[in-house]
Amino acid sequence: MTTTAPDSLDSPRLTARHLYWQGWRVARIAEFIEVKAATVHSWKERDRWEESSPTQRVEGALEARLVQLIVKDRKTGGDYKEIDLLGRQIERIARVHRYQETGKEGDLNPKLAARNAGPKRKPKRNALSEEQFEALEAAFFDSLFDYQLSWHAAGEKHRIRNILKSRQIGATFYFAREAIVDAFKTGKNKIFLSASKAQAHIFKNYIIQFVKETCDVELKGDPIILENGAELHFLGTNSKTAQGYHGDVYLDEYFWIHGFEQFRKVASAMATHKQWRQTYFSTPSSIAHEAYSFWTGERINKRRKKADRVDIDVSHSALKDGELCGDRQWKQIVTVHDAQAGGCDLFDIEDLQFEYSADEFANLFECEFVDDSQSAFPLGVLQGCMVDAWEAWDDYRPFAPRPVGERGVWIGYDPTGINEDGDGAGLVVILPARSAGEKHRILERHRLKGQDYEEQAAFIRQFADKYDIDHIGIDTTGIGAAVAEHVAKWFPLVTRYHYTVELKTQMVLQAQQIIRRDRLEFDAGWVDLAQSFMAIKKELTASGRQFTYTSGRNAKTGHADLAWATMHALHFEPIDGPAGDTGESMMEIYE
Repeated sequence: MTTTAPDSLDSPRLTARHLYWQGWRVARIAEFIEVKAATVHSWKERDRWEESSPTQRVEGALEARLVQLIVKDRKTGGDYKEIDLLGRQIERIARVHRYQETGKEGDLNPKLAARNAGPKRKPKRNALSEEQFEALEAAFFDSLFDYQLSWHAAGEKHRIRNILKSRQIGATFYFAREAIVDAFKTGKNKIFLSASKAQAHIFKNYIIQFVKETCDVELKGDPIILENGAELHFLGTNSKTAQGYHGDVYLDEYFWIHGFEQFRKVASAMATHKQWRQTYFSTPSSIAHEAYSFWTGERINKRRKKADRVDIDVSHSALKDGELCGDRQWKQIVTVHDAQAGGCDLFDIEDLQFEYSADEFANLFECEFVDDSQSAFPLGVLQGCMVDAWEAWDDYRPFAPRPVGERGVWIGYDPTGINEDGDGAGLVVILPARSAGEKHRILERHRLKGQDYEEQAAFIRQFADKYDIDHIGIDTTGIGAAVAEHVAKWFPLVTRYHYTVELKTQMVLQAQQIIRRDRLEFDAGWVDLAQSFMAIKKELTASGRQFTYTSGRNAKTGHADLAWATMHALHFEPIDGPAGDTGESMMEIYE
């Protein structure tokens, strides 16, 4: 008979008992634990090992395994799941003991009496059965990568988690699942905050999808209120709507929030009591952003005497594995390389390095902050364009068949070649201002990769069903010429832009004018659009005689496809602006 001996029991007597119940002979047990056989025989008789019931033997095995798992320093997702399952087995055995005392079947199954008493009730709203919750928790732990396990462990120990992360490593996805599992388990409120309400609702979508797929239960409501009383709120950065709540706070992409310091005060006030935890996570933006001092700890040092200041090492080498820092925040940096090493196989890093310039790759995937002082569109300027669209645009209905009714829109498109792995395609839809008192609004932005020119043209064509289109601007320097030819079959007025240094300069200056005069808006959750604009820099041409604007690997348009697509749309505006605009002209800026 093959058996496994317990390896974490402190008492030789307990070890001997469990080995005996596994089928070991007394002589082998004595040899294994290095005591006399007579001693083991004595334990066997005094503790009546032979007389123990099957239930007692199972209880002993559960106890041994549970102790082993609890004392482990670094637990895996499987460990947490097994601890929970073993705890539930102990509860069930306790019901067996109760049944042995009373003989009532209701003691074995507490739901039996309710099931047989009176008329059946309707299923409770936003509720899970014990079995459904077990399935949800198991699915949660089974889906985790190693770095997400470290986030979970940190949440169990520390009140504040602060994570600097690579793009697209599943942080929002993870924290949505963590939150709903904990809300069902503990009844604690959860508050999800992001740069915009639309972005915060990504949490909601993940939560609803997770519970629906795992338990076939559809959570409803806004906020979502669980049967146990836990409330799940999904908010933007409007401080008026973000006050008055309390619970665990999750703040997404905080390095892109305008007025971060003021909003952080509101957010942290929701989690003032020690039972609530705060979780901050974001991709990096600019070192000039006010959240940078929050990350480095300088925010605390500014309020302290020199002798009381804390020195926090925020390098990747110091925070790769997570560290509780001097500002009492548990911090971690997770690059795309760390994510891959932690089991995330969703990336082809060589492809990403080819697609993005070195600076872009470092910022997007290696958690390095940008010095945007040389950018044509620094973050400080762009933040004036970033609004909570769901709150600010009451005349825009994104889910309606005709989101803006009969109003005309402008479409800008920056194409990609099917073999041009170093460049993607970008499309934006802009609702133009009708007068100087209005602002241009970017309603949609999309990125494409790998399609041929017919597929790209077909993608543009679908927007004709949603909007009345007044203008389509396409870069025709490369494959865009073929895309434009196909678009012209149904939209003859398509505007073709063949890039020159002069044309690119004119487009950038016009966009700068519009942005600096506070005449452009887009949703604050669109970090990729802001990053696209920040990537554009002013540089000398190869001849050294002129300045041009570049944005990465592609010598023609650069990688900032969404920014260039925006400029292709905005270029349709008259050079002196909309009717009634008496501001400075493009020529004045150009000079």
